[in-house]
Amino acid sequence: MNPPRALLAEDEPILSQMLQLLLAQLWPQCQLCSIVDNGNAAVEQALLLRPDMLFLDIKMPGRSGLEVVRDLLEEWPLDSAFPLLVFVTAYDEFAVPAFDQAAVDYVLKPVNATRLQQTVERLKLRLQARAAVQPQHDGELARVLAQLRDLVPAAPSMPAPERLQVIRAAVGNTIRMIRVADVLYFEATDKYINVVTREHSSLIRSSLRELLPQLDGGIFWQIHRSTVVNSLHIHSAHKDEAGKITLLLRESTEKLPVSRIYAHLFKQM
Repeated sequence: MNPPRALLAEDEPILSQMLQLLLAQLWPQCQLCSIVDNGNAAVEQALLLRPDMLFLDIKMPGRSGLEVVRDLLEEWPLDSAFPLLVFVTAYDEFAVPAFDQAAVDYVLKPVNATRLQQTVERLKLRLQARAAVQPQHDGELARVLAQLRDLVPAAPSMPAPERLQVIRAAVGNTIRMIRVADVLYFEATDKYINVVTREHSSLIRSSLRELLPQLDGGIFWQIHRSTVVNSLHIHSAHKDEAGKITLLLRESTEKLPVSRIYAHLFKQM
């Protein structure tokens, strides 16, 4: 069995050094194949090096730990086991209950050697179990996907905003009035959202995070980190041999990919 390899993503230098030191003491066989200080680098290095484990800070520059996992799930190759996850966090309000009974783990800051020892033992058992059986990557991914969905924080208890009925999009010197019901899908591009209808596409300066609370969640479904589709315009969902789902729309030739984390929306009733 090859030495286990881990990637560590922590933006606080002192905490990063402390975690490195403790891991070296508690688990000298473990190799830290990469140490980064932001979420973007964590995604890049993880896809490049494919470590066995990820130690991820929940809040760090670029992408949060949860966003790192979400984005890795979209791009992780199916022929490779998804890394075991350990979140390192100072915020236990949703991480602790979500992971308390789970195989993956969390470590609260400041890192405690006794608690980290438990994490190490848990990881060793998981790695041994993984090595003892034929890898079932699809099942591992499904488990992580289910856990990640549980980790998405519930919307704060606030009055529901009024549903958006019309979108105003500037096109040159003209303001185009777009009925939300006519929108086929929204596609986020940097600081803008591309609003696509059957007749045209229009850019508005907004983000999906700002837009989503104003849409009817029963009709508009997020299917990708950058795409929200009007479900009333979906013709069919096609799954290829690799398990990737693509949507066909009724009034468009566009094919919309569905990321793994949202694939459960298209299970047969």
